Amino acid sequence: MRVMFQDEARFGRISNPKACWVPWPMRPNAPMQMVREYVYAFGAVSPKDGLHDSLVLPYADTEAMSLFLKEIGKRYPSEYI
Repeated sequence: MRVMFQDEARFGRISNPKACWVPWPMRPNAPMQMVREYVYAFGAVSPKDGLHDSLVLPYADTEAMSLFLKEIGKRYPSEYI
């Protein structure tokens, strides 16, 4: 029987708007929008033999976790994970 441990993590980016400079008395026109983009990595590892599987999904919610667990179950059908 294989023992696997599961964890999830968030990876992403946040835009970093910068100030701009213009000579006085002009006013700078620098429209900006804060951008937040993330993906979530779900992983499972077996410490005994180092076997590792993962999925990268757009959300970390109940549906995503269920999808991950079903996929791990398909990849190891003879194991009780």
